[in-house]
Amino acid sequence: MFNIVLYEPEIPPNTGNIARLCLATNSTLHLIKPLGFEITNKQLKRAGLDYWKHVDVRVYESFEELQKKYANGNFYYLTTKSKKIYSDFHFKEGDLFVFGPESRGLPEKYVKQENAITIPMFSDKVRSINLATAVSVVLYEGIRQVL
Repeated sequence: MFNIVLYEPEIPPNTGNIARLCLATNSTLHLIKPLGFEITNKQLKRAGLDYWKHVDVRVYESFEELQKKYANGNFYYLTTKSKKIYSDFHFKEGDLFVFGPESRGLPEKYVKQENAITIPMFSDKVRSINLATAVSVVLYEGIRQVL
């Protein structure tokens, strides 16, 4: 349905939960190295439960490798540094939602893109919401739009 891209993910349970979400929504999970864990990590598999073997997971050495493969794709870069609200965009099946590492977010060159979008937060007491939560919010908005 959609493509979820995790740029240098760091926390295994987040990635495991996102993998399970991808399976539930018939979406593809793309992981950009370096990863902060081994894909065989017990925590990762535990978070993905016994579904991990059924998830369409693709691993790339670099983001440029993914961009080359999906040269005609629509990339949306999720960041707290944008004023553009994710729900104001019109998504279509196959779009790629790109999320940065938990500790630092996406590099500046991606958050300055035209398709850099955000999930609004209404408290200045948090820096960002959990990665798996952010993925689910945007992914289900995309599904809502295409169904």
